[in-house]
Amino acid sequence: MKNTKIVTTIGPASESKDVLRALANAGMNVVRLNFSHGKHDWHREIINRVREVSLELGQPIGILADLQGPRIRIGNDTELRITEGQSVRVSDISRKDTLSASDTPTILLDIASISDALEPGHLLLIEDGTIRLSVTGREQDFALATALTDGLIKPRKGINLPDSKLDLPILCDKDRKDLSFVLKEGVDFVGLSFVGSATDIESAREAMRAELPEGMRLPEIVSKIERKEAIRNIDEIIKATDAIMVARGDLGIEMPESEVTLLQKDIIRRSLMSVKPVIVATQMMKSMTEQPIPTRAEVSDVTNAVVDHADAVMLSEESAMGKYPVETVAMMREIITKTEESPFDDVYGTLDLNIHSEYATLIRSVYELAKSFEAKAILLLSVSGFTARLASHFRPDTGILAATNDRRTYDRLALAWGVRPYLFEGDQKLDTFVDRMVDQAKEDGSLSVGDQTVVFLGRVPGERDMMRLVGIREIR
Repeated sequence: MKNTKIVTTIGPASESKDVLRALANAGMNVVRLNFSHGKHDWHREIINRVREVSLELGQPIGILADLQGPRIRIGNDTELRITEGQSVRVSDISRKDTLSASDTPTILLDIASISDALEPGHLLLIEDGTIRLSVTGREQDFALATALTDGLIKPRKGINLPDSKLDLPILCDKDRKDLSFVLKEGVDFVGLSFVGSATDIESAREAMRAELPEGMRLPEIVSKIERKEAIRNIDEIIKATDAIMVARGDLGIEMPESEVTLLQKDIIRRSLMSVKPVIVATQMMKSMTEQPIPTRAEVSDVTNAVVDHADAVMLSEESAMGKYPVETVAMMREIITKTEESPFDDVYGTLDLNIHSEYATLIRSVYELAKSFEAKAILLLSVSGFTARLASHFRPDTGILAATNDRRTYDRLALAWGVRPYLFEGDQKLDTFVDRMVDQAKEDGSLSVGDQTVVFLGRVPGERDMMRLVGIREIR
């Protein structure tokens, strides 16, 4: 069993039930649904198929609904060609009919008043940064900018404003409709695009609370780090969110490309300290969209994320529209497995943890005990999933087998590094879970007779002060 999980984006190349089953068998743990594309009926069908495959295979598959977010796009109706050194006006589509006539070409942005955030010295990056402009001044209804590159500006292309303080709601109208849909479908994770602060995360959480009955468990929020503002506020974002995605596409546009790998390592380290799952995403195996094998650089990229102890690595167009979706997942699994078998993935000292509590200290003692006795596995009871994730934080050499009676916990632990969940749905006899999990683990090959394990039952619901570290147990 690999420890690092694989998130797979679903699209035309991977939407059939047969391919979904093959992806799960190849190593997929979480599916990502990109709500920038596709109608609700299509997403609903994929969700149903994924759940069917999960039940048939008897393994958890988490579902991540990735919202489009407040993406700024070009609002011009026709193409506009610019040349390096040329002056242009930058305004927004709401002012299209009130702008005075001018020989200076005008770029329109598709969000009202967004151009008011542009100040001299700010950059505008169009179409993944291939076209660059710098603001030189401003008038009442527009900013003046100079083109730093030649380029053809096309309608609806995305634009990044990395230096501008943008006062945009984290959920646009489309996002709110999509959020209402995915909450009804009961997805496990909601991806927030273009997060800039902890306030964005709390706004999304409040929107979810307003949609769901009081007391109902919310999907976990995956905050996508892809803006310069998010880097400035990274600690508060990690504290507020449930999980992190290092979204290197837009991050590589807004930040110097030479810094992206260093930022990735830093974000992973900070996320691990806070016991927040972290996903590394974007172009990890992009060449396999068209080719049956990855480049050496892509192999190194996946290896590097594993060595950094990321919880998961993600595929986008490779699995959504590529020619080899199953082969790509299988190759990623092979890279992960080879890396985890090597000494380069080893943890030589206890990882930093910024959670200071009696419970965290107890879980650390479980980890140390398993390490001292060279146990085959740590056996846990984890109703909410927190105990399993806390054990996962230490990245033990032993396996982590977690029993739960909550299907939401079962599916969400599909994202947690090194955790293999077992579900006993509807059963409240928690004291029998470990014995039943051992029986299933022997059947699926996770445990064998004679294996040494460490058993920790944690907090039992209704018995808040009761924590049981059972200790060493030999499998019979």
